[in-house]
Amino acid sequence: MELRLKVVGASGVVRCETANTDEAFLIFRDAYEDGDRVVVEASEAGHVVLALDDAMSPTLVYLKGRDYALAVPFDIRRAPYSPRAFVGELHRLHVRKARAEEVAQRRNLALNPWDDKGNTTLFPHAEANVQTRGETQFAARNAIDGEKANDDHGRWPYTSWGINMDPAAELTVEFGRPVKVDEIVLYLRADFPHDAWWKNASVTLSSGQVHSFSLVKTGNAQSFRIEEQQVEWVKLHSLIKAEDPSPFPALTQIEVWGRDIG
Repeated sequence: MELRLKVVGASGVVRCETANTDEAFLIFRDAYEDGDRVVVEASEAGHVVLALDDAMSPTLVYLKGRDYALAVPFDIRRAPYSPRAFVGELHRLHVRKARAEEVAQRRNLALNPWDDKGNTTLFPHAEANVQTRGETQFAARNAIDGEKANDDHGRWPYTSWGINMDPAAELTVEFGRPVKVDEIVLYLRADFPHDAWWKNASVTLSSGQVHSFSLVKTGNAQSFRIEEQQVEWVKLHSLIKAEDPSPFPALTQIEVWGRDIG
């Protein structure tokens, strides 16, 4: 797999780039500017381990297209990211082709800290029909970024998916290819008493199965095993709020455990 990493400015000018076979490092010796994008390109679709900033953990993801671009966050767009990420004048970007044994292992298939609202090529990808006040610290991508600290709310590391008090809120996690799943894990935001919680939640799978889960008031992981099945997406919906004075239930993280096919 031929891999390329680039930093591209707002005008489209490439500020820095590198390319290599199966693994590439890009050392960018300058400060990012508003409008910059960090870009990964590949000669073919496939699984890669990606780290577009050294302050964030390398993560196994699936590149469905030939490229992916993340707008370097500035101002309020920085809220979901570590304050150490994308700052300074020395940056190390890294991408490598994933090993077969990494792809084959059972893992959380919903994990992608590089997801973004405009993402259409790097999976998994999260989308929601509501987002509290449109603010990035309550965006759908926060529910799959791997950050599970949940006894507060707001900026990193306490980001979450906020539903804007909408009982019809839905969150969909797309995998970009068929996978086999067997477990759903939910981390409710638990900034009590500011937060409320859901006493019940449902998950619809692209296979057509629907599961309903009873939830409790806790910040701990709530895990639900399901029959292993092939899916391309899962949708969290029918979120039933518990009786509580707070109007603010929210989701810190959803994990979908399973395996890639083949």
